[in-house]
Amino acid sequence: MTFDEDIILLAGPTASGKTSLAIQMVQGSDGVVINADSMQVYSELSIISARPTADETAHCPHFLFGHVPAAESYSVARWLVDLAPLITRFHSESRQMVIVGGTGLYFSALLNGISSMPDIPGAIRKKWRSANQQQLHSQLAELDPVAAEGLNPEDTQRLIRALEVFDATGISITEWQRQPGESILPKGASVKKLLLLPSREIVHIRIEKRFDQMIENGALEEVKTLLALGLDKSLPAMKAIGVPQLSNFLAGKLELDEAINLAKIASRQYSKRQNTWFRNSFDEEWRII
Repeated sequence: MTFDEDIILLAGPTASGKTSLAIQMVQGSDGVVINADSMQVYSELSIISARPTADETAHCPHFLFGHVPAAESYSVARWLVDLAPLITRFHSESRQMVIVGGTGLYFSALLNGISSMPDIPGAIRKKWRSANQQQLHSQLAELDPVAAEGLNPEDTQRLIRALEVFDATGISITEWQRQPGESILPKGASVKKLLLLPSREIVHIRIEKRFDQMIENGALEEVKTLLALGLDKSLPAMKAIGVPQLSNFLAGKLELDEAINLAKIASRQYSKRQNTWFRNSFDEEWRII
């Protein structure tokens, strides 16, 4: 599958086959692959985030993969800051870019810029940051079900942000995000938008096989190394699918088979949320493949 556009945006749910397709698109040319997945940015999450392997990255240059310590809380705003000079450079060199990932918000920010968010009063900020973290998703689902639908129940950072915005303004964070910003895409660049959506059955089979492969490839050791850093459990990297489940196994709270099964369930649930987000947020310019 080849395209002539300067920039190809390739989105899709977890385990949809995005990595191999992105490499196929630029292999044999001087094109590059750029990450748009919020978990694959973390250096310590090579296996558990299904980051491209050394064999895969050998086929073509890859950027913005594994460049952030797990001790940091990476954001879409920082991603745009990191992405902008790469786009400028490769566009000036007439090199095709495939920007690939499963984080829909990254693509939205790339295309539309980041809309200005309201100021949050200190009392509201304190209220939600000291709230019971186990109940954040259910509270958001009650107040702002549209925002809750697109968020991981374990993504404390984004849940708090959505609750703060709704509490302060009475308006869903999704409405604020729809307000126009400024795209960092070069003027005049040709862009192709592709949404990879295999059937749910295929994705579920791939999730099963992929997590088993992760275990064989050392996911447990990777999580053990991550835990040894003593990081705050509220950090995004600590909430990556597979980390909480395998952490509970390592702590003696779960049997390994149970932890693996829970991680697979979490992956299937995440895939469903991604599908919902893509279908509700992407316009007709995105070609489903």
